Amino acid sequence: MRTTFHLACLYVILLFSACTTDKNKKNSIETFPVTNPIVIDTTFTQDYVADIHAVQNVEIRARLKGFIDKIHVDEGKSVQEGQLLFTISSQEFKQALLRAESQLKNAVAELKIAEVAVNNTKMLVEQKIVSKPELDMALAKQEAAEANVEEAQSAISSAQLNLSFASIRAPFAGIINRLPLKAGSLVDEGSLLTTISNDKEVFAYFNLSEKQYLSILREKENSQRKIVRLVMADGLVFPYEGRIETAESEIDKNTGNLAFRARFKNPERHLKHGASGKLQLLNKLSNAMLIPQKATFEVQENEYVYVVDKDNIVQSRAIVIGNRLSNLYVVESGLSPDDRIIYEGIQRVKEGDKIIPEPRPMRSIMSQLSFK
Repeated sequence: MRTTFHLACLYVILLFSACTTDKNKKNSIETFPVTNPIVIDTTFTQDYVADIHAVQNVEIRARLKGFIDKIHVDEGKSVQEGQLLFTISSQEFKQALLRAESQLKNAVAELKIAEVAVNNTKMLVEQKIVSKPELDMALAKQEAAEANVEEAQSAISSAQLNLSFASIRAPFAGIINRLPLKAGSLVDEGSLLTTISNDKEVFAYFNLSEKQYLSILREKENSQRKIVRLVMADGLVFPYEGRIETAESEIDKNTGNLAFRARFKNPERHLKHGASGKLQLLNKLSNAMLIPQKATFEVQENEYVYVVDKDNIVQSRAIVIGNRLSNLYVVESGLSPDDRIIYEGIQRVKEGDKIIPEPRPMRSIMSQLSFK
């Protein structure tokens, strides 16, 4: 009787242990949210380093040698086209102009004398008082006097030009840069006096790869100038949109890039010549396969996801990433729209685990990510 009781107790214990094991085993299978890759047409922005140049930026240099008599502007000030900037000592050029004017008067007087001599000689030849060679000689002196007049007039023009170089004026409306020389400084011909920038509009130069360049050409709206945005050095987006205007004619053999130029309005002159920034170019993707970035993990510089098969067994799979969007990856290969991938909790799972999948539509996930 006692033996039968012991056997009954042992049976109950074994049955309870088996039930507990089955319950623990069931409880050990975790639930993970899974989703399917989605294939849609989308757009994304890509950043490119840009160099900012004023539409007009030129160096103001001395056209002659002399001392700076006066500087009529200050650094960083606005000037108008034709406004006087510098005056270089001009006494020497004024004297040269006076000498040229005196030489012209002498030449004109000599020409008048030569003309009178020609007229008198013609009368004497007609009266056969002098021979024709005398007339030829008088005509030659007249031609020489005319040449002296032309030479004197040229000297006056040259002196006037030199005198005009002593007054240096703004070639266009703009902003004056640094003034490296002060009044009284001796300058040579070609010495740099300052630079002037017209930055009411600016150019942004940036480089695209040959592949990106060809992609732009294939776009249907390529007949219109492509709109771009500029992120300034402080991280803020410039308030005015720009347009791509032109590109260089050759691809750089060393980098494989092609230089582009975009134009931006700059009415408040926040952008300065020589500044830098990031140009944001909007790109279109057709039939792009998207997955959440948080669904991937990296192993030896390769990207992987956890795929859940029909038996809910987890398998790791290598994928190739094309583009990186905000919180999303564009998958070039390795997945199909029918694959189920673990969306969250990939740190708690390993290959071969069995899970309970909790489906989540990719569009719902994208809607949530857009607000983060």
